[in-house]
Amino acid sequence: MPPEDSLELFPESSPPSFDPSAPLADRMRPRSLDEMVGQDALVGPSGPLRGLAAAGELPSLILWGPPGCGKTTLARLLAHAAELQVESLSAVMAGVKEIRTAVERARRERGAGRRTALFLDELHRLNRAQQDSLLPHVETGTVTLIGATTENPSFEVIAPLLSRCRVYTLTRLPESALAELVHRAAREPERGLGGVALGEETAAAIAHAADGDARRALSLLEAAVALHRSGPERESPLPLAAVRKAAGSRLLVHDRDREEHYNVASAFIKSLRASDPDAALYWAARMLEAGDDPLFLCRRMVIFASEDVGNADPHALGLATSTWLAVERIGLPEGRIPIAQAVTYLACAPKSNAAYRAGDRARDAVRDAGSLPVPLHLRNAPTALMRDLGYGRDYAYPHDAPEQFVSTPNLPDALNDRVFYEPKDTGAESAIAERLAKWRRHRDEES
Repeated sequence: MPPEDSLELFPESSPPSFDPSAPLADRMRPRSLDEMVGQDALVGPSGPLRGLAAAGELPSLILWGPPGCGKTTLARLLAHAAELQVESLSAVMAGVKEIRTAVERARRERGAGRRTALFLDELHRLNRAQQDSLLPHVETGTVTLIGATTENPSFEVIAPLLSRCRVYTLTRLPESALAELVHRAAREPERGLGGVALGEETAAAIAHAADGDARRALSLLEAAVALHRSGPERESPLPLAAVRKAAGSRLLVHDRDREEHYNVASAFIKSLRASDPDAALYWAARMLEAGDDPLFLCRRMVIFASEDVGNADPHALGLATSTWLAVERIGLPEGRIPIAQAVTYLACAPKSNAAYRAGDRARDAVRDAGSLPVPLHLRNAPTALMRDLGYGRDYAYPHDAPEQFVSTPNLPDALNDRVFYEPKDTGAESAIAERLAKWRRHRDEES
């Protein structure tokens, strides 16, 4: 048995016997790699983790994937296959002291010829000092680190530790795999529900509501069966109504300050940019249904209206800004209506990033060339001394010129040949492009 101060998630390296009173999701944990579903790329016949398990040589590794995809179970099975002792800590509760204690036990085990796997669940929750404390022990092989995280390791794990580990990505489970798992749990006589009648449609509904999470699928099945068995038709097959009642409102996988939030936001912007209103509406709905701040969505559309639509449709910025103000004032659920209007307008608008790119070119010129002097004819001349020095001399007032155009260059001399704004021949910007080309020809002819 592990020492009392070990924060064990699975206290033995061998697959534990199940507790009949434990939740169904815990009882149905796979006992071998063959029982795992939905991760064939890693643990299938030619999967790399199956090969490592068979070889018995397990490197330090990080398992990255969404909740309920099998990270903890896979860590246990790999440690068992490699015949490793297991020290298990949850990063939510463990600090440097707990890590040092676990490492010290691992060092004693190593002296007795036994290797240790240090399993750290929620690895991304360790701060830098805690991660730093792991480095020498992973480096020397005192422990084989198996980290599990729902967050992108490249953002959440320090580079020195990341370089010492292999990262394996687990995917959210497809509905077919979840349906298979639900059927298995329903008919399993020992660890499961002992022969619950489950139709294909009901299993598919559970798999859909679980949203890629095996733990959620099994918990939903267990709750639905408990509800059904408390009713008058307890002997009939599990109906869809029981599943709907147990599911309530499905929570979407979407963390407002983590990677998935930015993945969905990225998909939204890129769908707008691709002029795909249907996809843009879908990703906007995903953010709103997951509880995202609707004003975040509105801010992104204001930026998009200038960055990606720009002068091809100058009305886009006004509509996006009005949408932000409208949603700020009326909130949800009615705010979805102006959001939908803005999404469809922006997606269908002609696109131009010319103004956005022009601003970047001008900024780069300032950074490269420094503070170049303002041409004399553009300088303000409020005093006689300034006028004597030539400030404002030869300035031509455009409103007094033919067609309100003056050909005198206005950039610093060192940048007179630079062009920042290159309008596109799209939407309203095509007229700007024609007008600007004419002005630039006149300036070239006069210079």
